Amino acid sequence: MSENTITTPAVADVPAKPRKRKRIFMWFFLAVQAIFIAWLITGIASAAHGIPADAHAQALAYCKGNGWSPLFKSYQDCIVHYANGMRGAAEVGSTIGAALIIGLWVAADAILGIGRLIVVFARRKG
Repeated sequence: MSENTITTPAVADVPAKPRKRKRIFMWFFLAVQAIFIAWLITGIASAAHGIPADAHAQALAYCKGNGWSPLFKSYQDCIVHYANGMRGAAEVGSTIGAALIIGLWVAADAILGIGRLIVVFARRKG
């Protein structure tokens, strides 16, 4: 053989480039966070900021005749207090709904975090 012959190294001699890690868990985790944020914002935004639509009809039905006499001073007093009660019930319901969403959010994050720790520790030992 002549000295000008170029020899190419075998494929096994060339070190392989390190594989770029896919960050599937990070993007999935961020998607879950975005879903919960959107759910919480829409839940709070859709909450009744006043009297529900049928509350006036309910107040009229409740306060008609002498239905108001055991609890209220007058018919007008019955309408006002019934409306305030409906508004308060709507606010309490919105608060309970937001608390449930936040509780589910915390539980989902805890489950995802524990799952991530299991995968990380399994890869380290393997």
